[in-house]
Amino acid sequence: MAFLEIQRLTKRFGDLVVLDELSLDVAEGEVLALLGPSGSGKTTFLRALAGFETVDSGSIRAAGREVTRIPASGRGFGMVFQHYALFPHLSVAGNVAFGLETRNVERSRIRDRVEEVLALVDLEGYGERPVGALSGGQQQRVALARALAPDPPLLLLDEPLSNLDPTLRERTRQELLAAIRRVGITTVLVTHEQEEAFHLGDRVAVLWRGRLQQVGSPEELYLEPRSRFVASFIGRSTALPGVVEGVAARADGPDGCCQVRLDGLGSGAGPIRGPVWEGRMVEGAEPFEPGTEVALVVRPESLRLVPEGEEAPGSVAGRVVGRRYGGLVTYYQVRPDDSAGAARAAGAASAASAVTGEAEALPEIEVLADLLSDRGLSERAPDEGDRVRIAPRQDGPVPVAFLRSSEAPPWGPDEADGEAGGAGDGERVTP
Repeated sequence: MAFLEIQRLTKRFGDLVVLDELSLDVAEGEVLALLGPSGSGKTTFLRALAGFETVDSGSIRAAGREVTRIPASGRGFGMVFQHYALFPHLSVAGNVAFGLETRNVERSRIRDRVEEVLALVDLEGYGERPVGALSGGQQQRVALARALAPDPPLLLLDEPLSNLDPTLRERTRQELLAAIRRVGITTVLVTHEQEEAFHLGDRVAVLWRGRLQQVGSPEELYLEPRSRFVASFIGRSTALPGVVEGVAARADGPDGCCQVRLDGLGSGAGPIRGPVWEGRMVEGAEPFEPGTEVALVVRPESLRLVPEGEEAPGSVAGRVVGRRYGGLVTYYQVRPDDSAGAARAAGAASAASAVTGEAEALPEIEVLADLLSDRGLSERAPDEGDRVRIAPRQDGPVPVAFLRSSEAPPWGPDEADGEAGGAGDGERVTP
């Protein structure tokens, strides 16, 4: 049963639609993470839930109670602000007690409740300390304790870990989640950090331009994206332009797959015709007809590196242009050979033009190499400048095919604020 029910929530600032008929349910005791780039409407949505913003239309119900037009003071929700908003002149206990005092709770009950919530957030014995003497992670837990002290029915978190150093975030994230689980409170948090959303959220809701793109578990969002935005924004990926040749021929492949010819990439089989890779169509989409132009969104772990001299079906030849070492796994950026350019060099410019026209710049393809399983690479890992081949993994996530014309995030300074890379054709996405 849904504890929180949001129906067709709309908010405008002048002509700008910040929330566009957003509908969403949150189960009792669930932690929902709202994820999206800057400017997607996350914080406005949270402020509307809290009662700090008045919506233009739509409804908000909590525990069966209509709260859309009730001010923040009457909703009784707990909120942890991005900058914590602690009172520097008060002690830890004084900050936690503040909300109870404004509700005229008996002093003896306040003392007991402060001790209870400080224990919940692992700050027993810290009550008399000034908040300025605490670390960032401890201050975050004081803010959480203050929000929990009045025993609210709903907890709202606005970028709860953004003020912490990277080294503190993981530990504080674990402590925050443990405290929420101990209380069992229904929680909605907003963040632009995918790792944070995936760790804290039972489900993750992806928001872009005020519209809800998809809601699901982290696994569903990563492996079964329903829009090109979600496929490109979540995780790391490369969008490759291609043309559908037909249905997938592999008997053991997942349902709804098609064969996509990646023209413009050197395949080793000829200068014009590109390799054919398998792609999965979005659930519920109409089957793509042969000849349909698509964008094939490929995860780094869907591909493997092959030494240049080794043949592999459907492989692409190229050169390593970048690498990011990560221990037993390394991310490689590979610039594939330009088959159209090879054709022109071989005197076949007219044929290349007929197939590829003026040919857009080819993307750099990102590949994850696992040196434990990729035995052919274990003796000497490829370095920048080395020639390699890229081939699909049989055991990796199946790439997802979207119509080439479907909306992809037009990343720019006003949309993503530097939080993610591009997601158009031929662009590598690294949020």
